[in-house]
Amino acid sequence: MAGDTKQNSPKEDVFVKRIIDAPVELVWKSWTVPEMVMKWWGPKYYTSPSCKIDLREGGQYIFCMRAPKNQGGQDSYVSGIYQKIVPMERLEFTQGLSDKDGNRIDPLSVGMPPDFPKEFLTTIIFKKIKHDMTELTVIEHGWTPGHMYVYSLAGMHQCIDKLAETLD
Repeated sequence: MAGDTKQNSPKEDVFVKRIIDAPVELVWKSWTVPEMVMKWWGPKYYTSPSCKIDLREGGQYIFCMRAPKNQGGQDSYVSGIYQKIVPMERLEFTQGLSDKDGNRIDPLSVGMPPDFPKEFLTTIIFKKIKHDMTELTVIEHGWTPGHMYVYSLAGMHQCIDKLAETLD
């Protein structure tokens, strides 16, 4: 995976595990159906005005995130390619900043710090547990420890909070 320019820097995974009070089929759809992703993608106060998903191994996704007006209101995009899909169990995909068409952009070119990875692998694990609940695990592999790692971890927690709220 392409990361920052410090090839020998220690890497750390963003790791979030949560119990969602919804059946695994619904949590799966929250990650794989554009209209459902748009209800929760982005940290608190952000919205998602568009989402495209070609849900097949080798298929591309493009998620849009809109900042609140008091933070500029700009749209930003993340995209990647699905590497592995095991329905109701696992998604693996690349992830990185992109333009609205899914073309990768260098994080430095949009003012991100050097510790922001150009691309990383994301793994989502869906595990059915009793009483129609789901154990959801999200892992973003290979972050450089630092401010952007902390922001990504906090942002993913906020995203999962929003996802859970949409399924209440």
